[in-house]
Amino acid sequence: MRCNVALWDRILRFILGVILTTYAVAGGPFWAYIGIYGLMTAAWGLCPAYLFFRIRSLKDSHRSNYDEDQQQN
Repeated sequence: MRCNVALWDRILRFILGVILTTYAVAGGPFWAYIGIYGLMTAAWGLCPAYLFFRIRSLKDSHRSNYDEDQQQN
């Protein structure tokens, strides 16, 4: 699986995900559960919305050797 989310983006998604999910559980509006999406994409390093719009915050030079090996096969 190719990652398309950089480390700084993953940290930001994690922080906002925790804040929004906590707000939703504490009685906030239903839309605040979108924080779960932020937590999942931060954990996986893959954002489906980025794939759809062909956006990458992760530069090619930071990609792991595993991704490069998978590309060659």
